Amino acid sequence: MNQLPVDDPVALTLALVDLPSVSGDEARAASAVEAALRAAGYGEDPRLEILRDGDAVCARTRLGLATRIAVAGHLDTVPIADNVPGRRERRDGRDTVWGRGSVDMKGGVAAALASACRIGGMVRAGEPPTADATWIFYDHEEVASHLNGLGRVQRNHPQWLEADLAVLGEPTGAHIEGGCNGTLRVIARFAGEASHSARAWRGDNAIHKTAPVIARVAAFGNPVVAVDGLDFRESLSVVRISGGVADNVVPDAASMTVNYRFAPSKSAEQALDFVRGFFEGSGARLEVDDLCDGARPGADSPAASRLIDAARAVAGRDGGEVRVRAKVGWTDVARFSAAGVPALNFGPGDPLAAHTRDEHVAADEVVRCSDTLMAMLTGKGL
Repeated sequence: MNQLPVDDPVALTLALVDLPSVSGDEARAASAVEAALRAAGYGEDPRLEILRDGDAVCARTRLGLATRIAVAGHLDTVPIADNVPGRRERRDGRDTVWGRGSVDMKGGVAAALASACRIGGMVRAGEPPTADATWIFYDHEEVASHLNGLGRVQRNHPQWLEADLAVLGEPTGAHIEGGCNGTLRVIARFAGEASHSARAWRGDNAIHKTAPVIARVAAFGNPVVAVDGLDFRESLSVVRISGGVADNVVPDAASMTVNYRFAPSKSAEQALDFVRGFFEGSGARLEVDDLCDGARPGADSPAASRLIDAARAVAGRDGGEVRVRAKVGWTDVARFSAAGVPALNFGPGDPLAAHTRDEHVAADEVVRCSDTLMAMLTGKGL
């Protein structure tokens, strides 16, 4: 296996894109990452530890410093859509890497891996960083939650998630997005009584019973909830409805799936109680299909200032700015938050380009993110 080009985070992004790693097939990517870390000294120097758990690879410094920062990113991608191997070319005047996973999230992994290898070299050269660091490169993020590699590491090696701050390399356009909304999905089942539609009064239409609930859900809107100084927007949606067996039969059963994206000021149980209220009096039987806590932003934690200050200093070199905002959607920062670790999303690329056929990431954002991680861990350039 060829050595990954860890000295150049943009070339590294392209190399990672060219290592197919659709969920369940991450072994080659994980082995390449492990080899790069070992080449940087992890596993050879007692101050540089390395761990492999399945297709998750973890590395950390053991310097006894007052602050520890965890940096995490997933190796897997959604299925390829004729966009591997990747390519590097200019678009609209910007150097850009194209290919599956470039945004979600091999650009973020490249920024993290490049910094991990640079820190390893510094430790071996007697130039320690100002904070200890843990890097976690994991598998199975794009599939069912119970398969998630970060969750597996947390179960098998909980000490590897211990930190004062976690930074997840999800695409944020090199801005900082704190925490994430929680997510709840319930399936409501409505019962009625079948009859011929010509004598509808003889039956009890189960689909009609869904109408009042749909109206209440539709009226919810998208309220903004402030949490720790950041604004999270909630959403409650009917995302699926089914019922009926024939065009001339009053349906005796119907089901409705409702998804609630709730601000992290609510716990998962509070969110579930809230959604139950929309079904009061409907007679529906509710089944919880998915329920995950959100994550409070963590942007006001002491360790978070290291990332915020570093990101602003690096962006400022080119006249750029960094915004701190709430994360839309659920990410694995929630796993760190559940472990008591404040967590922020910070990575290159536009999240709207994730999972698309023309997925691409700007080279300057990859470099900016890698430089920011280095500034955060070393204090240099601030």
